[in-house]
Amino acid sequence: MRVVMFGYQTWGHRTLQALLDSPHEVVTVVTHPKSEHAYERIWSDSVADLAAEHGVPVVIRDRPDDEELFQLLKDADPDIIVANNWRTWIPPRVYNLPRHGTLNVHDSLLPKYAGFSPIIWALINGESEVGVTGHLMDEELDAGDIVLQRSVPVGPDDTATDLFHKTVDLITPVTVGSLDLIASGRTEFTPQDRSQATFFHKRAEDDIRIDWSRQAEELHRLIRAQSAPYPAAFTHHKGKRLEILAAVVSEKRYGGTPGRIFYREGEGVVIVAGADARTGRNHGLAVTRVRTEDGRELPAAEYFTRMGGYLTDRP
Repeated sequence: MRVVMFGYQTWGHRTLQALLDSPHEVVTVVTHPKSEHAYERIWSDSVADLAAEHGVPVVIRDRPDDEELFQLLKDADPDIIVANNWRTWIPPRVYNLPRHGTLNVHDSLLPKYAGFSPIIWALINGESEVGVTGHLMDEELDAGDIVLQRSVPVGPDDTATDLFHKTVDLITPVTVGSLDLIASGRTEFTPQDRSQATFFHKRAEDDIRIDWSRQAEELHRLIRAQSAPYPAAFTHHKGKRLEILAAVVSEKRYGGTPGRIFYREGEGVVIVAGADARTGRNHGLAVTRVRTEDGRELPAAEYFTRMGGYLTDRP
């Protein structure tokens, strides 16, 4: 099939590579201009550079809604558009232009985790698996019929970085497998159960701020979800920002006030956690590695030279 590819960053790069390695013909690539936004510098392999290396025409756009681009797409005469990590709305006249419409490749197990940062949100929420879905695009974001879906389990110590690498490896089988099904003449695919749909927003500063009234298990997932190269989860100690780079759930249960710097356990320093911590039924969060406001990274046992005092969500 003749394919136009819409994509950006490493997700788009991996999708384009899968298409270039497949029997299908990539006739045009549309990608976003390079950005200096902090989140868009993460996983920033260039779709434009890869296309140029293979002699594929490249169009750079923030939004795909101008007449010049629409005419270019018509002239390309695609059988299908494939999109992955396209960051702005694609209008119906574009996604309906090809004979087979548009296949969107999304890094979640739809209908759950539509929208943004699905792997991070899924890890924070304690999901047992994550994955990639190829679905046909319609008027509602990430809501079209599912062509193909693949999943991987979430391990007890997996970080968002681990899950990124696991799921990005699913892009090729989902993309090429979906196109092969469509090219075979199949037209009926699996409608999404919209009663199960969830939609998530982009991550922001407040989303990585540690709230010590949350259970230690939740905080452990948050810290794993904010693994490098993502911005680290943070708290405040004595009025200064302190990033928590690594932690485990404590073996013992600790009672008291959330945020209290309480006890050395193994290689960590236990912080009391949970809104009902006063009951003594909760595990604490044993912090093992931190980064200070001035950029020093060190073991928590070296940073916390004495017990007592509190970590807080604000200075």
